[in-house]
Amino acid sequence: MGKHWTAAWLRTKPLADLQHDGNASGLRRALGAWDLVGLGIGAIIGAGIFATVGTAAAGDAARPGAGPAIILSFVLTAVACGLAALCYAELAALVPIAGSAYTYAYATLGELAAWIIGWDLIIEYAVGNVAVAISWSGYFCEMLRGVGIIVPPWLSTDLRTALASKELVASAPHVLGVPIIVNLPAAGIVLALTWLLVRGVKESARVNAGMVITKLVVLVFFVVVGAAYVQPSNWKPFAPNGWHGIWAGAAIVFFAYIGFDAVSTAAEETRNPGRNLPIGILGSLAISTFVYILVAAVVTGMVPWFDLHTAEPLTVAMNRHHLGWAAGIVAVGSVAAHTAVLLVFQMGQPRIFYSMARDGLLPKTFSRIHPRFHTPHVTTIITGVVVAAFAAFANIEEMVDLTNIGTLFAFALVSAGVVVLRRTNPDARRPFRAPLVPWLPLAAMAACLLLAAGLPGRTWLRFGLWLVAGLVIFLLYGRRHSHLSPPTPPVES
Repeated sequence: MGKHWTAAWLRTKPLADLQHDGNASGLRRALGAWDLVGLGIGAIIGAGIFATVGTAAAGDAARPGAGPAIILSFVLTAVACGLAALCYAELAALVPIAGSAYTYAYATLGELAAWIIGWDLIIEYAVGNVAVAISWSGYFCEMLRGVGIIVPPWLSTDLRTALASKELVASAPHVLGVPIIVNLPAAGIVLALTWLLVRGVKESARVNAGMVITKLVVLVFFVVVGAAYVQPSNWKPFAPNGWHGIWAGAAIVFFAYIGFDAVSTAAEETRNPGRNLPIGILGSLAISTFVYILVAAVVTGMVPWFDLHTAEPLTVAMNRHHLGWAAGIVAVGSVAAHTAVLLVFQMGQPRIFYSMARDGLLPKTFSRIHPRFHTPHVTTIITGVVVAAFAAFANIEEMVDLTNIGTLFAFALVSAGVVVLRRTNPDARRPFRAPLVPWLPLAAMAACLLLAAGLPGRTWLRFGLWLVAGLVIFLLYGRRHSHLSPPTPPVES
């Protein structure tokens, strides 16, 4: 038992086998470099800049606010993500397979680490999308309110928030004495995008491109209009809570950066992945960072930092200066931004399940490809239904911190994988090479751990329980059904 467990822990999947899986895939290679840059921006610029920038600047009862130094929080997080992005770019070009960090861990750190990171990525993609869908619902209802359409609170509020309001519970319809409370817009958008993703990756990329253009135009609009209302006095003191506030703010705004790694999940649907994947990963991160710094500087200049504790900080900044018409435009841009994030993350999670099922760690049904659309339709539908169900009832604050710690853990393991693979496969052809190995990957790991240390203790506890649950599933199913498992010897009579 112990020997078999050790073997399962250490066994890696050869690069040749991974590359064969990619070549034999039924997925359609339809994406170019700019498609990938668009997908990356689509995944990165979303709920983070439109929502968490306010919370990170103002702080809350558990964490001090960064104040105007939220700009430095964005820079700190960009450095950490940039280091990890270089590691992702090397592995994505070397192993252009749909499983992203899961696949890289399988090639470098062993099957147990691969399972853990695959299980962990559910937090980044599926749980993260629950948070984004909830935030999307808030901005969507705000946008409808601007044109005179009011969505009843019992149809657009999470269960925990609703139950804390006696008035809201009383206004909801009741069935057998039970109030009907559901965040219908959040669930509806997830199901709509699930349908689109089943139809095809190229069609999804086109919709994403339109959303990306819309949100970039709106953010540029916010910066240009808002700059005229910036009051330099709002930037003083620049760092009211010192390094502690900047650090805590960086841990929160990390949510604004997750998504560049989602580009790697489209590896098997990319033309010339050795060239295009690094361009998509690094290009989307660079563009998003530039936009973030501009927006953070303007919003903290328009409104005192302690007044930004809100889920709609950009809208609050516009309304503070009686720019209601501009606030409506920002709401439209936010809806487009959130939609793009939802689309890319809903594309990423099924492809990770697909890769895990192809390796035998999940049931074979999960690896089925649609005969007409050439998409992993089974996992796409399952993911969509589950995310929609949670989005209908969950609370956004619980989702954001859990998403952050799961993603930081994945980034750290990918960075470690670069060091391992340089030693175990030094002669492998690498279309893109991260510089300064092993020092750069080690710096990436340290930066990720530093950001994770800024998250609350309850988040660490929930993350630990999630990993334990995943380990149990691996022991009961994955270890026994893995395609790398040795054949069971015949029973002697």
